[in-house]
Amino acid sequence: MPELPEVALYIHALEPLILGAPLERVRMRSASLLKTFDPPIEEAEGRRVTELRNIGKRILWGLEGDLFLVFHLMIAGRFRWRDPGVALPKKRGHAAFDFPSGTLLLTEAGTQKRASLHLVRGAAALEGFDRGGIDPLAAEFSEFRRAILQQNRTLKRALTDQRIVAGIGNAHSDEILFDARLSPVRRTRQLSEEELARLYEATRASLAWWIDRLREEGGKDFPEKVTAFHPAMKVHGKYGQPCPVCGSSIQRIVYAANETNYCARCQTGGKLLRDRSLSRLLRDDWPETLEELEGA
Repeated sequence: MPELPEVALYIHALEPLILGAPLERVRMRSASLLKTFDPPIEEAEGRRVTELRNIGKRILWGLEGDLFLVFHLMIAGRFRWRDPGVALPKKRGHAAFDFPSGTLLLTEAGTQKRASLHLVRGAAALEGFDRGGIDPLAAEFSEFRRAILQQNRTLKRALTDQRIVAGIGNAHSDEILFDARLSPVRRTRQLSEEELARLYEATRASLAWWIDRLREEGGKDFPEKVTAFHPAMKVHGKYGQPCPVCGSSIQRIVYAANETNYCARCQTGGKLLRDRSLSRLLRDDWPETLEELEGA
């Protein structure tokens, strides 16, 4: 699922293409995508895009007339920029958004369609999309500290809970905790002040680094292969591979359909986190579904 760095990449790529441009037509193929009916989607047509920003992992387009399109790409939703008026793909195509200079396709791979689109009127209607988590790149340390400590959660869950921190999911939480040298199952209220400061700095530095890295890699081209996994990641998706710092094998916790990657030597003092022994702990503080983990 695209997380904050990937969402930021999409917004960065869309700005020169659609900001200030009229949305000429919306072509819908998938009935499951659009979650609202009032105002009708046709009301978005002919209006200029006045704003592009994110709400956590969601992407928002502000339109003339106080209308807002809110996209949640979920697990496999992706944007594709194509020539004007291109046909919608039959298998993966959800919708097409036609602009004078090109067409933005929204596609989704797989059989389980989770991506969503809402059209709402007025800024007040956007409050329902804000889960309440802090912006990790804008928050001061005191705000971050207060958010992390409001509940005694495992660090993995605290970072991925959109009510606590906005925009971070399974992949980038692994990277942040590795950089902070902290165990994913450490409880938030067990952290010392030094560890809290380390987590804060690692969160901001990791997210900012990935935003810059993805923009640099993309260059002037519209991003085609946007995922929350990247080969340059240090631990996420690297089970069994050598840790880039100490060389020991990257470990994992598998619970339900979710996986957490970590380095035992760098993060847990050499202790292996066994799934079976953690089941009781994780049952109370671990999401049961991927949607819950990703803050859908």
